[in-house]
Amino acid sequence: MTAHGASSAEKQLPPLGTGPFRARLGQISVIACFGGLLFGYDTGVANGAEGPMAQELGLSLIQIGFVISALVFAAAVGALAGGAISDRIGRRRAIILMSFLFLGGAMMVVLSPAGPELGTFYAPGYATLIAGRILLGLAVGAASSVVPVYLAELAPFEIRGSIAGRNEFAIVLGQLSAFVVNYVIAATLGEHIDGIWRVMFAVCALPAIALFIGMLRMPESPRWLVEKGRHEEALKVLRTIRSEERAAAELGTVEHVAEEEAGVASVGLKALLANKHLITIVLIAIGVGVVQQLTGINSIMYYGTRVLEESGMTEEQATLANIAFGVVAVLGAVIALRNMDRLDRRVTFMIGLSLTTICHLLVGVASVVLPEGNPARPFVILVLVVAFVLSMQTFLNVAVWVWLSEIFPLHMRGLGIGIAVFCLWMMNGAVALFFPTLVSGVGITGSFFLFAGVGVLSLLFVWRFVPETRGVSLEKLEEDVTTGEIHILTRKKRLVNAIVKKP
Repeated sequence: MTAHGASSAEKQLPPLGTGPFRARLGQISVIACFGGLLFGYDTGVANGAEGPMAQELGLSLIQIGFVISALVFAAAVGALAGGAISDRIGRRRAIILMSFLFLGGAMMVVLSPAGPELGTFYAPGYATLIAGRILLGLAVGAASSVVPVYLAELAPFEIRGSIAGRNEFAIVLGQLSAFVVNYVIAATLGEHIDGIWRVMFAVCALPAIALFIGMLRMPESPRWLVEKGRHEEALKVLRTIRSEERAAAELGTVEHVAEEEAGVASVGLKALLANKHLITIVLIAIGVGVVQQLTGINSIMYYGTRVLEESGMTEEQATLANIAFGVVAVLGAVIALRNMDRLDRRVTFMIGLSLTTICHLLVGVASVVLPEGNPARPFVILVLVVAFVLSMQTFLNVAVWVWLSEIFPLHMRGLGIGIAVFCLWMMNGAVALFFPTLVSGVGITGSFFLFAGVGVLSLLFVWRFVPETRGVSLEKLEEDVTTGEIHILTRKKRLVNAIVKKP
């Protein structure tokens, strides 16, 4: 069956079919997704480790905020640099490079020296801790911009959503792993050794090593190879992940776009600034990334235990209940992957933002109706926050990363997603830095009502500006984005849908 929205050229491609090449494509996606797993673990490990770390090192709230947000702000730089570097040296080499950053950053955090002056900003131990978090952030940011693009460029357009979406599944699996590992380590070693937070951070060295070893045997993106004029290598790669007939036909499509691009004098930033339609799509992509972060999802993933303690749970109850966030995030990712090639991206965004905004409102109302001290309060808020995380993961997180990985033209794909994800991480960092202060100042009630208000504005933004990308090859999307046709097609489809729904 032809994918929804496919062009005439795509309809002429041989059927995808089945065979050993499907298993090879699955193997590649699993190895590459170790980058997403590390992304998730390194962002989730602080949710549970920050308490013991602050207690042992004598860190203040603002210092903990710097430790958490150092990774996030560095990730913004890593996303921008990672995208540009992958355009230059290739997606595969960029992923191998980030595996070293993951390993080096983890070791710096684990080995940061303790001392009587560590609780001050100028102490060498604190500086080492921050430096390690910065290295991890650079790796996380690079992973967030390079791995989705690598998967999207390897995947056939019919199943691109589910293949590229596996990275987001790996991210939430990494976060769940961090929550479970934190609880197990705290429960088994907490009373026996000092510095259990170091053990929590040390665990991420294992997938970093697996990512490095695995990527040594993985192929380069065939689309990147064609863009660099290495056509024979691209065909060789395609033959391992497509049928023989499909590989040759798909290479011809990619080559056709590459030939058209060859007549363009500029690439990368020059090409972006010379085309108003590309500037528009970058601004929309920035908006999509910022919208994702302004749902407040990472305030839960970073500070979930703190939110639950604020609602009335004990520290032990909050640490255990926090695992529920990771479990439903993984469940939501599984559902999202099943729907990714069935539902339009815009529909998915609208459903997700509607559900998360409703959850925000209900959390705010519950915290007002159930005063502090009410035994039902923490458990009602837990259920509502779990519903929020499930809605977010099912309809927004996976879809956002897939959409970002496919919307940009080949000659500026790394740069485009790098710019968008840079802004995403900067907003993420702002939330990470100020959320503890926000909760302390206005409580759960004010915080979640604020998120709800932003959710309404986000719905209006998506409905008005975000174009559809599902079921269209990267080459067709490239033409439509470069000419601005993608916005016209989206408006036409929106109008048709509105007419069809009228009685």
